[in-house]
Order: sequence, then structure tokens, then C-alpha cells
Amino acid sequence: MTRPVIRLQPDRHRRILGGHPWAYSNEIAMTPAAKAVPPGSLVQLETAQGEAVGVALFNPHPLVSARLLSRAVDAEIDAAWIADRLTRALALRQRLGLGAFCRLIHAEADGLPGLVVDRYGSVVVAQLNTAGMDLLADAIVTAIQQVLAPEAIVLRNDSSARLTEGLSQSVRVAAGTLPDAVWIEENGVRFPVDPVDGQKTGWFYDQRDNRAAAAAMAGGGRVLDVFAYGGGFGLAALKAGAAALTVIDRSRPALERIATAAAANDLPTPTALEGDGLDTMDALVKAGERFDLVIADPPAFAKSRKDVPVGLKAYRRMSRLGALLTAPGGFLLLASCSHNVEPEQFATEVRTGLARAGRSGRILRSAGAASDHPVHPFLPESAYLKALLLQID
Repeated sequence: MTRPVIRLQPDRHRRILGGHPWAYSNEIAMTPAAKAVPPGSLVQLETAQGEAVGVALFNPHPLVSARLLSRAVDAEIDAAWIADRLTRALALRQRLGLGAFCRLIHAEADGLPGLVVDRYGSVVVAQLNTAGMDLLADAIVTAIQQVLAPEAIVLRNDSSARLTEGLSQSVRVAAGTLPDAVWIEENGVRFPVDPVDGQKTGWFYDQRDNRAAAAAMAGGGRVLDVFAYGGGFGLAALKAGAAALTVIDRSRPALERIATAAAANDLPTPTALEGDGLDTMDALVKAGERFDLVIADPPAFAKSRKDVPVGLKAYRRMSRLGALLTAPGGFLLLASCSHNVEPEQFATEVRTGLARAGRSGRILRSAGAASDHPVHPFLPESAYLKALLLQID
């Protein structure tokens, strides 16, 4: 194998040799030859002195220019190599007690940087978020077929991350035929998912454990699920014995899917409120409504660093409204999936929101994503999800 050689600048090797999986553009000797390497190419990464670092996927354009695949410079990166990574990830999920409904590949933490793979039973959805993974698309599809033999494989290549890599966006069925309906099971409840047009890959497995924790507080109470999307929080609460459920989402199709799921699980039909989550919460506060369990799991309020100040203000408002809507002795779950917002920043806004609502309480649980979303030990910033479960006085 002859691969382009990409070298780091002098004295810029310690971090990646110490275990970090990335090399940034300002750490790499961006010679004319390096800049001419086609985005996504497999390269041999070396120190300035020529010491081998490993095999990496290289794109000279974004800030993260090299993503390490293997420390073995002679590794052959093909369908068989990818299938081995998939097999190891599958064994881990099985050890975690997860079946056919889970995230199978969580990028760097599973040794496949820039790749996300979610399982929806017989349907597998993959996101190829970097130029390197995009060039490996055929090998990835072949490996998935070898390891999982799914009925269909969907490539959801429509993430914003692809734009950073200079890639186009598309969605296609790469292998097999999609069934007429795709259903998953989570926390004892069946949900319909849309792997082609749904958000992200069609479902958010990351909140599985937080949904179960919230549902455990729901028995006999009135529940409010804000930014409900597929109803993962609210329907789990109904399954656990909640007396009634109100769901809020700006998407009419999302609310219709929740109603479909409730009927399929023989659960009471939720009250559906279509509209902006925060504005609808505000209207419920003004109407004097109180609930025994309130869940607010919004989309990212801060999608970039420049959005952080506005995002923090939104989390503060969400926390205040959530506290006002929670009955004394009731429970409140607040979440943030904005990776640009640090856990302490989020916690500060929650405290501020509680104070402005004139409420207090106690934190019962502080958690991140479910275990099928592992975190690379040298990429703590990939621990994007934050969820706080509180009891409100």
C-alpha cells in the first residue's frame, strides 16, 4: 500500500501520540503536496521526524484535518476491517443488554470517526459525516450487510457536518428495500420511526435511560412532554402508569406519530398542543396549569459557539417555565443536546431559572447519553447530552 504521507509540524505530535484521535490543520505541515491530497484520502500520518503515527483519513480543508483510524501503519482499511469494528461494537451492545434497537456505531468512540450507525430492527441507518467516510461508503454498506444482514440500509447523508467537509447532502436507500413501516421498541413501548425523513437518523436513542428515569416518577400523575418529537418521554410515562399526558411539538406529523404510537400500545390518547415549545409553556403557565412531571428536551438551542449566549438565555427561560409548571413535590426533567454548552453552563441556567420562578428542590439525577453513545476518553467534548432530573418544592 502506497499512501500519501502527511507530516505534523515540529513538536506538534505529543497530543496525538498521547492518545487523541485527531490532528488539527494548524498541527499539520500543510505543504503544497499536502493541500493537493484529495479530501477523504487514506494517508500515513507521521511526526516531523518521520516517526509513524498511523493511518488516518485526511481532509486539508476543515479544522480537524486528520482523523486516526489505526495506529498500525500497514492496516488495510477495507470492508473486512470495517466489519471487524462493527462486530466489536455489536458485541459491546449485546454485553450492555441492548438488542436490535440501538446506536451501533458512535463515531470515534467505536473506532470509526465520522460514522454513525443506528439499528431499527431489520433496517440500518448510517450517517457518513466526513469526506473520508464518504469515500468508504461502498465498503461500509458491504460491512453492514456482512455483520447484520439487514432488510434495508439507508444512508442519511444530510447532516450539517457534511457541509463543513465540503460534501453534498443526500438521503438514499443504499441496499435492500424499506418496509412499509419501521417500528422500534424502547422502555416497553413501540414507536414508529421514519428513517428517511425523520430528524437525524429517525430516532434519538441517546435519551433512552433518561426517559426510563423520568417515567419512574410518573405513576398516577399528569405529565407534560415538551418538544415531544416521537413521544419517547411521554409515552414511556404513560406506560409506567401516568394518569394523563399532554405533548407539545411544533410539528403536526410528529404529534400524529405520537397518537399512532399511543394507539398501537393501547395507551390513552395524549392531549396534543401544536406550537413552539417555550411559547406554549408560557401560555400554560398563564392558564394556571400544573403537572406532576414536566419534561423539556429541546433541539439544540446553541448549534454554534456564536449561538451560545442566545442558547443559554433559552435554557434559562425553559427552566423557569418548567419549574412554574411543576406541581409542588412534582418532578422536572430538563435536557440540553447543545455540545457547545458546557455542563456547568447548563446547570447554571437551570439554577437561575428555578430562582426566577421562585422555586427550589433537589437534583435526583444528572446524566448524559445512554451507554450505546460511548465517549472517546480523549474527546470529552463529545459528551454533548446533559439531563437533570429534579424534584421541585
